[in-house]
Amino acid sequence: MKRITAIAKKEFLHVIRDIRSLAFAILMPLMMVIIYGYAIDMDLKHLRVGILDYDQSTASADFVGRMTSGDFIVSAGILNSREDVETGFRRGLFHAVIVFPEGYARKLQRDPQSPVQLLIDGSDGTTAAAVGNYLEAVTALLNFDQMRKVVGDRARPIETRPRVWFNPELESSHFIVPGLVAVVLMMICALLTSVAITREKETGTLEQVLTTPVRASQVIIGKVVPYLLIAVVDAALILVVGLLLFNVRMAGSWWVLAGYSIIFVTIALSLGLLISTAARTQQVAMMYALLITVLPTIILSGFIFPVSSMPPLLQAFGHIIPAYYYQTVIRGIMLKGVSWFPFEGGVMLVMAVLLIVAASKRFRMRIEP
Repeated sequence: MKRITAIAKKEFLHVIRDIRSLAFAILMPLMMVIIYGYAIDMDLKHLRVGILDYDQSTASADFVGRMTSGDFIVSAGILNSREDVETGFRRGLFHAVIVFPEGYARKLQRDPQSPVQLLIDGSDGTTAAAVGNYLEAVTALLNFDQMRKVVGDRARPIETRPRVWFNPELESSHFIVPGLVAVVLMMICALLTSVAITREKETGTLEQVLTTPVRASQVIIGKVVPYLLIAVVDAALILVVGLLLFNVRMAGSWWVLAGYSIIFVTIALSLGLLISTAARTQQVAMMYALLITVLPTIILSGFIFPVSSMPPLLQAFGHIIPAYYYQTVIRGIMLKGVSWFPFEGGVMLVMAVLLIVAASKRFRMRIEP
């Protein structure tokens, strides 16, 4: 234990004296949570819809009023002809155009049925689907009003009353901020520890460590401890900023979250040390760390895109990423108040043990002649 403490103290002094690395470890999480929290907004708003109204009636004006009553759809202006539609789509002036034919109101009173054309810019599939679904919902409400005029209140025998749990306002930040903890911890921990051994190789202090009576596992554990403390500080900063700026509150237990977080941080630190034992320079180690940890964690772990919607090969790859399991845990604890994750916790614990053993073995192989 004394040997591990001595190595941890030595590594801690390295971290304190390296002001740039320390600033990176503290300021980068703050910048990421602010930028990601505000920039990644899955709530589409203020989608522009052009109006081509050949009828110029009260009925068409009522449709437009219903359509633009919220923040989701805004009117992009009145078009004069069909030629304005293609021109506007090419210039990005609006996402869709709704066309009211001549005699729309008259047909609606007589039949009552009247066609309305909806033209959608499909260059952005997500936005196109959102606009189409919203306008279909507006049309359904207007149809219900028309049917009620004919058959009375019996036009709606079944009424659904949705109630959203855990995130009633459907705020994207409540989904992004907990997931961002996994991304930042993996990135910071892996990057910092990836240069822990390569730095000593370059400065020549590794030989001094090798002359001491310490085992490889003691060196690995001793180097993990200081970065574990930094990871705790980073996680706390992210959660505090998430609470203050985005009102992301804790529904579960802080102690449960701390326990699972220590396992996840151990995985990230051990992976960084494993990279550090294989790389010869700090630049190469950091490149490996970015390639192995950051990109897969952001893209394939479910941080933004659900893994279930990916092709089978990418789904299989996503299931070996530690952040995939940790994001399930932290979102379950913070948003749902769940405290028991036997499968995810077990998988992360196995990953942590395997990576610590692999880093120790790899380090031993490097130091033996």
